[in-house]
Parts: sequence; structure tokens; C-alpha cells
Amino acid sequence: MARPTIEFWYEFASSYSYLSVMRIEPLAEQAGVEIAWRPFLLGPVFLALGWNDSPFNIYPPKGRYMWRDLARLCDKYGLPLRTPSRFPRNGLLAARVAQIGVEAGWVPEFSRAVMRANFAEDREISEPAVIGEILAAMGLPADELLAAAGSEDNKLALRRQTERAAELGLFGAPSFRVGDELFWGNDRLEDALDGAVRHAPVGSEAEDA
Repeated sequence: MARPTIEFWYEFASSYSYLSVMRIEPLAEQAGVEIAWRPFLLGPVFLALGWNDSPFNIYPPKGRYMWRDLARLCDKYGLPLRTPSRFPRNGLLAARVAQIGVEAGWVPEFSRAVMRANFAEDREISEPAVIGEILAAMGLPADELLAAAGSEDNKLALRRQTERAAELGLFGAPSFRVGDELFWGNDRLEDALDGAVRHAPVGSEAEDA
């Protein structure tokens, strides 16, 4: 029987998305929930809200708090953290490649590798060489995938996905959707998974277990 599904909306430049990308797969597997990976871009969403930068940069006290909070949470989860020398980084290329990986099935591993590069290794994820190295390490055809990521069809697919995020009322990342219910923030990941299980259709694997 089909398992309940959670939509996982995340951004490669997002600090709290880093935490959720690194945590979601084992938690979802334990809960018996499928993940629908939804990479998107926060930039257009922020612009629609009147921001031309991350709110963590616009409001310095909030930014200082975020980095300290992130350090505490990384320590809690056993995740490495190296504060990026540039924040936020441009996640456009990574998101375009991830868009291909969703259909191909390798987006979870790719997303974790990009997040590690950004938040644990302080690497420039906007550079094709960095993304290409990640793809090659996964045993994937880097040059072919980078070319496909820049195709007009793939660009349009990511643009439409980002527009869809705005239509759904998303205002930050990570965000999780269970049906029409929105959960925002890494600290709501477990709540979202619980919601997916509790509201699964009758006859689903989660209810039959």
C-alpha cells in the first residue's frame, strides 16, 4: 500500500535547511513516510516580501542568534559546521541539478553533499567545478548533468517550482507540507512527519502497520 507523503521544500543557501536535509531520510524511514523533495529558490520569495537579502543579514541581531543557534543544533545532531565565509551563497546551480536528481532518484545524496560543501566545508557551491566534483564522486556523469541543468526546460521547471512555492504561501525554508498543512522550520520536521502518519488515508501502509 502507498505510504503517506511529506513535501520537503528546501534551499541550498538556507542554514536551517542544512539541518533538515541531513536529518530527514532516517526520520522519514522510521515513520514510514515518503519524501517528495522540492528544491526551490528563496530569493524570489524574499523579494515578494520586500527583502533583497536574507533576513539574517538584514537584521544583524537575528543573524548572530541564528549562527549561535545553528552551532548548538549541529552539536546536538552530531553535524559538522564551518560558518560559510559568504552567506547566503548562490544555490541556483545546485537547485537546477537537484531538479534533475528528483526524477533520477539521487537527489537525497546530492543534496546532503551540497549542504556539507556549503556549511561544513565552506566551499563555493555556485561554481560548476564544485558541483561537478560532487556529481563525479557520486559516480554520475558530471559534464552531462551540468549541461542538462542549464537547459531551458530544466530552468523553466525550477522557475515553476519556485513560483509554486510562493503560490502555496511558503515564506522560508525548510518548509514541509502534509496535504494542505504547512510546517515551517527545522524544528517542525518531526511534527510534520507525525502529521503525515496521523492523517494518512485509511488503508495506507502507515495505518495497516
